[in-house]
Amino acid sequence: MKELVEKIAAEYEVFAANAAAQVEKGNKAAGTRARKSALEISKLMKEFRKVSVEATK
Repeated sequence: MKELVEKIAAEYEVFAANAAAQVEKGNKAAGTRARKSALEISKLMKEFRKVSVEATK
């Protein structure tokens, strides 16, 4: 589970950097990368929920 949390944190850093580039500089390609990262974060969060529920059983 620790590895999964680290993946989520790393993916969030990528998202934050690209989202900032889009907002601050108007970089359209960074927006695309940010959306891709957001989708990956969504998948990782679903996996985290599944693993977390299993760990509490």
